[in-house]
Amino acid sequence: MPDRVLVQVDNRELELSNLDKVLYPASGFTKGEIIDYYARVGPILLPHVRGRPLTRLRYPNGVDRPGFFEKNAPGGTPRWVRLETLPVPGSTQNRETIDFVLVEDCATLVWLANLAAIELHTPQWKVAARRREGKAVASKPDLLVADLDPGEGAGLAECCLVAVAARHRFEADGLEALPKTSGKKGMQLMCRLDGSRTSDEISDYAKQVAEDLERALPDLVTAKMTKRLRPGKVFFDWSQNAAAKTTVTPYSLRAGPQPYASAPLRWSEVESGRVKPMTGADVLKRIDKYGDLLSSLVD
Repeated sequence: MPDRVLVQVDNRELELSNLDKVLYPASGFTKGEIIDYYARVGPILLPHVRGRPLTRLRYPNGVDRPGFFEKNAPGGTPRWVRLETLPVPGSTQNRETIDFVLVEDCATLVWLANLAAIELHTPQWKVAARRREGKAVASKPDLLVADLDPGEGAGLAECCLVAVAARHRFEADGLEALPKTSGKKGMQLMCRLDGSRTSDEISDYAKQVAEDLERALPDLVTAKMTKRLRPGKVFFDWSQNAAAKTTVTPYSLRAGPQPYASAPLRWSEVESGRVKPMTGADVLKRIDKYGDLLSSLVD
């Protein structure tokens, strides 16, 4: 295969490179296959990222080599890619603002995949339609995320038990929780919000839910971040709702030995307790069968 290939995506001309480079050595999964996955999943993934500043986890030398998080738009970003400059208080890079990439179309998604941006992470809020003094601002969160992180000795089966209990807890407050795998060892629950509360308020509420579940299921759930308390339990991570936090986007690939993806689930699967990690190929087959299981989270 030639080193560089010109393609048309969304009427944009893109130059793709090193398509046969293996980025998942344990499985032989190549950069070209990563690009192909994101091009095919794009129409389903895009509604979940539109309007949200994107953090990427890039692995240009493969997932078995060190990767890096990237928030700022990289050099050479095409002029047609949407950028928004947002404040980043407390930045570890001592920056006051960052030029974030927003993925609005499949062309941007393919361009990022060509940069080996394997993982996509987004906050629970969107860039607001209004601007303040000509600058972009964050809207109030329209999503709540509960990250179910199993400790040593626990796994997806335990996450399923916690997810079912959490579903009923959220329902008591009028929220519909939808499950997905994290693409690694855990799961996440996502609830759509009406955008009336701040990130701090949502974080406080999620913490309350976590503590309620810990009291109800003390041998299974911990609401505390202390790692020594996690063996055999599932940490109900409520802190993902802080404004500065991001969560892996639905359908995003994850860096690991296999090209697993963050896969939406049916509640019948979760209730059975037989949830397993799924590859991008598995996810595409499920989309053909079920469509977007998280469609009620997006407009």
